[in-house]
Parts: sequence; C-alpha cells; structure tokens
Amino acid sequence: MLSLTSQAQDVQYSQFYAAPLYLNPAMAGSSEMTRIGVNYRNQWPGLDQSFTSYSAYVDHYMFNINSGIGLIFNKSQQSMANLSVSEIGAVYSYRMRLGFRSFLRIGGQVSFMDRDAYFGDLIFGSQIDDQTGSIGDFSGENLGQDVRRQFMDYSFGFLYNNEKVWFGVSTAHVTQPNLSFVDGQNSKLPLKVSAHGGVKFDLSGGSSTEFYNQKSGTKELTLAFNYKNQKPFTQLDMGAQLNIQPLVLGVWYRGIPVSNSEQPNHESIIALVGMSLGGGLDVGYSHDFTISSLGNANTGGAHEISLRYSFLWGKASGAGRKSSMPCFKY
Repeated sequence: MLSLTSQAQDVQYSQFYAAPLYLNPAMAGSSEMTRIGVNYRNQWPGLDQSFTSYSAYVDHYMFNINSGIGLIFNKSQQSMANLSVSEIGAVYSYRMRLGFRSFLRIGGQVSFMDRDAYFGDLIFGSQIDDQTGSIGDFSGENLGQDVRRQFMDYSFGFLYNNEKVWFGVSTAHVTQPNLSFVDGQNSKLPLKVSAHGGVKFDLSGGSSTEFYNQKSGTKELTLAFNYKNQKPFTQLDMGAQLNIQPLVLGVWYRGIPVSNSEQPNHESIIALVGMSLGGGLDVGYSHDFTISSLGNANTGGAHEISLRYSFLWGKASGAGRKSSMPCFKY
C-alpha cells in the first residue's frame, strides 16, 4: 500500500457545550459566573489502539468591564505512535449589549501547543527479513525515535444570544501552523470553522425560581446544532436536551443527513444524561453508538464524562440575576 497524504480532524467532544472554551473563545465568562470544568473522552475503546482526550478549563466573568477571561488545557493521546498533543491557552471575551437581554460576545484565544511522538515502537516493512522474519534495527525512515514540535496557535469567535436563541461562529488555527516532525517539510494544520446555535423553549410556565442560577421547578426543551468543517472533513451534530431540574436528558445525531458524496457520512447516535448535584456542581455522561460501517460492536462506541463547578466569586453588581445565555448544559 502507498499513501501520499493522510489527514485527520481535531479532537471533538460529544458534550461540546460542557467544553465551552474549546467550542468558542467567545464563551469565556458566558455563564456570568466563575466555572471550573473538566472533560474526559475515550474514543473507540473496543479497538486495539486507544485514543483518549482530556480538557480542563476555568473562566470568570467581570461585571465591571463586561469581560470574560479564562484558561484552557487540552491533551490527547494516541497509543499507536505514542503521539500526544498538549495545549495551554489564555482566552478573553467582551460582551456588548445590543438590546434588552440581547448580547454579542467577541472572543479570542492564544495557545501554546506541544506535539510529542515516540516512533521507536513502530515496525516498517524494510526492517523485516523476509527469510527469517527477524526484525532489524534500522528502518530507513527519516524519523527520529522521539520527536517533538512546539508552536503558537490562535482562535477567534463571536456569539450572539437573547433569552431564547443563540448563534455563534468560531475559527481555530487561523495561522495554520506547521505540524511536520520532518525538518524541511511543511504540513499545515488546517483551519477549523464551527457554526453552532439553537433555541430554548420554556415548559415550566414561568414557575421556576432562581438562586444564583441554580433553578428549581425548571422544565426546558432545547434544540441545537453544531456544524464543523476542517479540510477535507465536514460534520453536523443535531440534537435536543430536556432539562427537568436537576436532571438533563439528551440525544444527538452526528453525521451529514444529506450528502453529495457516494460514501454515506452517518457517524453516531449519542445518548446523554446529566445531573445537577447542588451547590453549583454538575456532572454529565454520554455514550456514542457508532452507526458507521465501523460498527458499534467493533469500536465500543465512545465514553465521555464532564464535571463542572460554578459559583459567584468577587464583587458582582449583577450577582444573583439570571444569566443571559440560554445554551445547552452539556
């Protein structure tokens, strides 16, 4: 077999609203509280080679300057080449009022990224003696056993919302940095564009009560989508979440329902359950049921866990009022 080019997309989370800074830097401070969150994803555990992802973030909203700030840490690990990608970034967003409870947020992120791989465990055909089957030491490949590449990365985004709807666009890797481990070669990290939005329906008849945004008597139905393009991949997530405080139930479809391609692009059905444990602590679990030709029995789907703690910190002139964001929780 001969491969001239191989391509892949960024890590994705099924609970992308539980990783808000990873989805869109304009979401820094969007809850108008202080949040600390972690995400864990185990992709296709049924396969021989594992792919795991981690994300952690903290963000805070400053009422006096209408700004959100945050820090984010991402890490992914691929077992075959012992490839790990680590990222630490600083995020800032500014909120502008467009009308009564209608806002536009603009945000940016600056990140330092580190890609580290160990190729010493890989075996190439040129190392195998076809007479004895013994494996030699030198493959002839222009790769060191342990290689690393570090670079800066930049992301931008905007987010519009009122009490019922939201719509945002984010762009990542705007400078398309070079990823190649081989000196003198240029392998650009493609630009990633995401468009996301939705609408919230209040089913409680206005009977819910508020205490630092920890509602009681809440009944909400939210419909949303998340469209992603990172050359040459295109993907659409569509779903619904039912929030019956303290329980959240959700279902997602990931793929392209209508495609001009001869190959179908139906990736997975995602089931989600979330729980508010009180005191600002939320936990979510989701499972991806693979519906592509890979098969759920082969891949084992994907498991994902999110944990988030929200609280009010510092002086906040608007403390205790309802957040203007109607977004999904997970």
